Amino acid sequence: MTHPFELGYDDLRSQLEAMVDVTMADLESEFLLMPQGGAGFVDYPSFQAAYEVLKAATHGFSEFTAITVERALLQDSRTFVILRAILGMTAPEWGELARSESAVNVTQGASRSMDQNCRRDPKYLQRLLRSSLSEMARTSVTAARLQALVTAAVNAIRAGAPPRSPGMLHRLDKFDTALGLDSVHYVAAEGAPYSVLLYERYLGRPFASHRDAVSELVGEVMENAIEERLRAAGVTLRKTKRAERIPGFGQAPDFCIPDELNPAVVIEAKITSDDGTARDKVTRIKALATQRDAHVAAGWPSYEVVACVDGRGFKQRREDMRQMLLALDGKVFTTATLDRLLEFTRLRNFVTAEARNRDEQV
Repeated sequence: MTHPFELGYDDLRSQLEAMVDVTMADLESEFLLMPQGGAGFVDYPSFQAAYEVLKAATHGFSEFTAITVERALLQDSRTFVILRAILGMTAPEWGELARSESAVNVTQGASRSMDQNCRRDPKYLQRLLRSSLSEMARTSVTAARLQALVTAAVNAIRAGAPPRSPGMLHRLDKFDTALGLDSVHYVAAEGAPYSVLLYERYLGRPFASHRDAVSELVGEVMENAIEERLRAAGVTLRKTKRAERIPGFGQAPDFCIPDELNPAVVIEAKITSDDGTARDKVTRIKALATQRDAHVAAGWPSYEVVACVDGRGFKQRREDMRQMLLALDGKVFTTATLDRLLEFTRLRNFVTAEARNRDEQV
C-alpha cells in the first residue's frame, strides 16, 4: 500500500483523498493501554496489603483514631493511599481539606509529594518519623503537614456526610462513608454490592486518577520511539525540552536533526485520544511548516518538517489531516509506519555506515 510520504508533490495532490484514507487507517486507538508509571504505581496486591494493615491497626475500623492510623502509616506508608481512597479525594484536595481545618499550610505540592513518596516506598514514613508524629510535628514541617492530613482524614471519615441539600452532592455521601464510621465498618465487614462499585465508577470514571497521573508519559511514548530509532541509526539529534525556547524558532519542535542551528529535519510528535489536543497539535505542526517557509525566504537552507502522530484523537480530524499532509508534503508517519521514517525523509542522510551495515546483515 502506498503512503503519502512515498509520493512526490504532484502525485500527493492528485491522490490526496486516498492518502488521507491511508493515513487515517493507520492511526491506532491506544486508550485501552496506559503506562504503569514507574515506582509510584501501587499494584493491587500492595494496595490490598496496605488496606489490611490499616484494617488491623484500627480493629476493623472500629477504633479509627489519629493514633491507630499513625500506627498503620508507620508499618506501611501506602496506607496513606488507602486513607485517600476512603475519602475519595485527590492528594491536593485532601491537602486543602487539611489546610482549611488547621493552622498548617498544606500546599498542593506538599500533599502531592507526600502521596508520591508514600506510594513509592512502604517504609518512607517509618524512616521519616524518628519519634511519635505528635512530637515530630512540633519541629518538622513535613511531620506537621502529615499530622494535619491524618487528623483531617480521620475527622472527615468519622463524621461522614451532612444531611443532603436539594440539588447538591456531598463528596462523602458514598456507600462507605455516608454514615461515618458505621458505614466504613459495615463495608469492611460485609463488602459492597456490585451495583455500588459500578455507580462509583460511573461517577468517577475507572482509572481516572491514574490516567491523569501518566498523561505526560502517554504523550512521550511516540517521542521515545523516535529517539530510540534515531540513536540506533547513529543519527545526530537535538531533543528539545518541554517549553524550551530556541533562537529562530517561535516554537521549538520536539527534535532538530542534526541540531537547531542548521536543521535538515525537524520532527513534531504526538499521541492523543482527545480530538481537541489533536487539533492543537495540527495547528502547531502547520505553524512549523509556515515557519520553515519564512526561514527559507530569509536565506536559511530548506529543511523538512515531519509529523509523527497517532491515537484516536487524530481519527476525528480528517480535514486537519488533509491540511497537514499538504503542508508537510506527505511527511506524516504513524506508529504503524514509524519503521519507514529514516528511509523516506532526509534522515537517511544522517544514518551512519555502521548502522547501515548492521541493518544489511540483519
